[in-house]
Amino acid sequence: MSEKRQKFIRLAENRVNKALKDIQLVGNLCNRNAYEYTDDDVRKMFRALQEALESSRKRFAESGTQARGEFKL
Repeated sequence: MSEKRQKFIRLAENRVNKALKDIQLVGNLCNRNAYEYTDDDVRKMFRALQEALESSRKRFAESGTQARGEFKL
């Protein structure tokens, strides 16, 4: 296996696992006893996550696509 392939596998596994963990942490925000939020807040969060995921997917098919940036409510 080439060095570039090994590097890709290592980084992809680490980054995807970190992203999955962070997404699970977003799910922990659903506790209404601990947090106050609106349905609009939830829609904005998941729209931002979906857009970031689609942007990353497009970057594999197209070169030069820029990332969205930091999320803010």
